[in-house]
This record gives sequence, structure tokens and C-alpha cells, in this order.
Amino acid sequence: MQRFLGGGQIKRLAAALVSAAVLWPGGLAAEPIAVRYTEGALHGFLVLRTLDDKLLAEGDLTQTVRGDQVTARLVFQFKDGSIHEETTVYSQRQRFQLISDRLVQKGPTFPQPLEMSIDGTTGQVTVRYRDEKGEHKSEAKLEIPSDLANGILPKLLMNARSDTMPKTVSLIAATPKPRLVKLAIAAAGLERFSIGGSPRQATHYIVKVEIGGIAGLLAPLLGLQPPDSHVWILGGEVPAFVRAEQPLYVGGPVWKIELASPVWPTTPTSPSAKADNIKPRPPA
Repeated sequence: MQRFLGGGQIKRLAAALVSAAVLWPGGLAAEPIAVRYTEGALHGFLVLRTLDDKLLAEGDLTQTVRGDQVTARLVFQFKDGSIHEETTVYSQRQRFQLISDRLVQKGPTFPQPLEMSIDGTTGQVTVRYRDEKGEHKSEAKLEIPSDLANGILPKLLMNARSDTMPKTVSLIAATPKPRLVKLAIAAAGLERFSIGGSPRQATHYIVKVEIGGIAGLLAPLLGLQPPDSHVWILGGEVPAFVRAEQPLYVGGPVWKIELASPVWPTTPTSPSAKADNIKPRPPA
């Protein structure tokens, strides 16, 4: 092959093979995860950082429930004005089932701003994106598997039993041409952390994009293997999301998502400031 193709052409051909393997929708056996912990209304706060702890964005997660239908909205507002917003609607009637998902990414953080909408009932997927040639729109009608995890992967991990954890789940990749991918899930054991000095343990899950065949062999050698994602779930009577490390867009760096802790300003009228200003009386 090298007699007819230069090194750059070989790499581009290999990249095309890898992309085809990653986005190939065949063989997506679906096994929906049963609901063990019913979701309720909530408002949580998150932070997005680089792996070396540089703050990138502040996040709000809100969730409302109507009957057995849950609407979750996650918004990250970046320091540079960029926005990552995802609104997911899903059913929690015995088993989790995605109803719709809408992802919006815009601003200088994202090399290719886009908006992707998924209708889990009809299978209609619409992507609007912008590149150097302007605005574009692509549509596809996909056969939606019952284990589709867009926007709800942490919920699935919180509810799956350790002895019945699915080996894979499905995801629609947010790319200009939407495609189904398979995510392989593996538990990497328990890891220690603490809250207010109190020791806790969370299960560490590794989520990997599966690439098979010759493309799977070429991807690591050419730097084309998508990075693994990591999710930490606190177990116990009521499981909870603790942390994640993942890219937010295809080809992007791995960032970490963590729970945020409130920080209160100290003002002259605050109780803490008043306590600091109390001076002991001199002895009589």
C-alpha cells in the first residue's frame, strides 16, 4: 500500500476506518435498566475543571417530575461565555426509557458549535452545526434502542445492580452526521474519598467507546482511540453521583465534573464576621 499512498494518505484512510467502526450502528443489542430508585425534583450545583484543576465552568442541574416522566436540564456556563446545555426527558416507569434529548454547545470553547435533538419515540435526530463554510443541517431517522443513554448515563449506573450491570449501552454521538455508538462499561472497584473529613467509598466505572476489527488495532497507534470516560457513584441505601471525567465533545479533552460546595462571602454584618469581632471583656 505504501507504494501507492503517502504517509498522510495512509493516516487519513486509517482515520476513516476508525470513524466508520466507531459510528457503525450494527449489533446494538438493547437491555433497558430497571428503575430501583425513583427520581424526584432537585436542583444541584456542579463545577467543570481541567484535570489539573483549572476552573472552566459552573453548572446547574435542575430536575422536575410529572407522573413517571422526568425532565433534567444541565447547563454549564464557561468563563469565556460558552454554553453547554442539555435537556433530557425520560420515563421511569419500571425501566428507564429516553423520550427526548436536546444538546446545545456554542461559544469559543467548542471548535464546532452544534445543536442536536433526539426524538426517542420516532427516532428522528436533527443536527444543526456550523463550520468554516457556514451553517448546516443534517437529519437521520434511526432505530432507537431501548438502552439509549444520552443524558442519563449516571442514572443508569446508579440503578444497575452490580451482578447485572450491562456490558454495553447505546449512545447517539453528537457529530454533524448522527450515528449510534456502543459504550462498554466496566467496574474498576471502590475508591476512597471524604466529605467533611468523613471517609466514604465510591464505585469507579470506566466507559469506553468500542472499536472492533482492524480499526480497533489502528486507533491506538494513530492516536485516534477516543479517550475513556470515568464515572464515580456512591453506593448505599440511596446511590449518588460523585464525579465524572469525560470529554464534552467528540475529539475534545477530558474534563472533570464534580459537585460544587457553596462559598459564602464574609461581610461586616455576617454572623461569622461578628463572631470574629467579639473581644473578650477585661477581667474586673
